[in-house]
Amino acid sequence: MKFVIKLHAWYKKNRRDLPWRQTRDPYKIWISEVILQQTRIDQGLNYYLRFIETFPDVASLAAASEEQVLKCWQGLGYYSRARNLHAAARHVAGHSGGRFPDSYEGLLKLKGVGNYTAAAISSICYGEARAVVDGNVSRVIARLYGIEEAVNGTAGKKLVAALADELLDRADPGTHNQALMEFGALHCVPHAPDCTGCPFEEECEARITGQVDQLPVKIQGRKPVDRWMYFYIYVCNGEIVLTRRNEQDIWKSLYQFPVVDATTPLTDLQIMKAPGQLATGTTIRKISPEVRHQLTHRTIHARFIHAELERWPDPLPSGWITVSGQRLNGYPVPQLIHRYMESINFSYL
Repeated sequence: MKFVIKLHAWYKKNRRDLPWRQTRDPYKIWISEVILQQTRIDQGLNYYLRFIETFPDVASLAAASEEQVLKCWQGLGYYSRARNLHAAARHVAGHSGGRFPDSYEGLLKLKGVGNYTAAAISSICYGEARAVVDGNVSRVIARLYGIEEAVNGTAGKKLVAALADELLDRADPGTHNQALMEFGALHCVPHAPDCTGCPFEEECEARITGQVDQLPVKIQGRKPVDRWMYFYIYVCNGEIVLTRRNEQDIWKSLYQFPVVDATTPLTDLQIMKAPGQLATGTTIRKISPEVRHQLTHRTIHARFIHAELERWPDPLPSGWITVSGQRLNGYPVPQLIHRYMESINFSYL
């Protein structure tokens, strides 16, 4: 097939030298694929290297605590990915004798592993003829065939998947899948691709019909919801209060300062009188300016209230723990809080 020949030739010349391309270890491929699901390679590379150094195999990941895994993941976002990795590793260690699944169907049984990840691992590690479809692949195929269906809609997804399977090089599906994803990431990019240097210039429908900038078509996601969060940084005798987020909400299982959530902004007076947050003998030292943090479906407007207590309440409110300044960095926290902690250096502890 001419497409396969051209694609593989382009890949051989242009592929990036990445550590997960030097191995067929399913564990390492799994980690790389999960990290890169919602993360650019330039950001995810260091996380991958650190994760593999900390947890070099499925047994070490399974033996770790959830806090250790989340701390290693801190800053990548979409923390359910880390929790699912941990749960899947424990399943493999406890039910499969530490043996990683060696088929597409077996991989699908792992928590957090869907069609994309199972296809990537099974094709790269085991040569199973499964086509991978991610955002890069969808874009290439939509332009190549001039698909006007929304690629993130039901009909569009089915069409793209069928065409990806039709194009698949069944003799070397692993290399083919990586080549097609790489082509989308480096050449057939979302905006202003270099069509004059494209190996598929003559057969690309989007190029021929002048629709490169219009394809792929996507259904627009919902507008992010504004959310105001007021974090109370309580300090007393060199210790600070943390709580753990356990509800089904953003940042589940991560640690934070006691927080007041609001759907509209609070005034400074309301912040200082927030019910249940300010204890007797509390002195407000500072209220930070707003810190904006963008998530996929939420825009967080945060402020940090620095408060000093004469003594800790006895007993502490439910869910509170006190942590020394020296141990604070060992707790996994949302990137919003981590960035703020770094900006002030916690020099007052």
